[in-house]
Amino acid sequence: MAGSEHFRTLLYTVNNLLLQEKYKVFLAIIKGFRNGAVYGAKIRAPHALVMTFLFKSGSLKDKLKAIAQATYTHSRNLAYFVFTYKGLQALQERVQGKSLQSQSFLAACLGGWLVFGDNNHINSQINMYLLSRILFALSRLAVEKGYVPQPKRDPFPLFAALVWGVVLWLFEYHPHTLQPSLQSSMNYLYHDSNMWHDISDFLIYNKPRTGSQK
Repeated sequence: MAGSEHFRTLLYTVNNLLLQEKYKVFLAIIKGFRNGAVYGAKIRAPHALVMTFLFKSGSLKDKLKAIAQATYTHSRNLAYFVFTYKGLQALQERVQGKSLQSQSFLAACLGGWLVFGDNNHINSQINMYLLSRILFALSRLAVEKGYVPQPKRDPFPLFAALVWGVVLWLFEYHPHTLQPSLQSSMNYLYHDSNMWHDISDFLIYNKPRTGSQK
């Protein structure tokens, strides 16, 4: 009973602390770290699971280790970035006495340099994912601000044509320039579909099972 009472007292104290306005900025940074870690794990775990079992060889232990490592790296990096970004943003606002758009940009630049500046496959995927979203957003912003005239027709079909035209040209003639995971996906779709030996690796398997070839 005493232990239960102590727990309720502790819970009340913690909840009361979380509602204190003077600690809000610091607590927001801590929760940002938490949300970054959780979101990174949710995003990376299923992606790593699918890509590893589809395209990587090796034992089950090696595959599970690769999935865990990729998930941990993504989760850690996103948590570190959110913590850094929110902390630097709060620091600038405190020093300058007001909130400015430049504070967000500078905080994110420094956070990106420190956390996502290491050139590895996970950071590369995250940065390229963001780049595609940025290009879309800047295009829309340019139209909203009047820098670019409003298109008379939906430009998306032209965009799709150019994206697929360029990426397949790169894949067929300069594949080394593409990210390894994209190369693997395209090899599976466009090159592996040119090869088969019998009905088993035409419809059931992508490639003949070990020992099935003579």
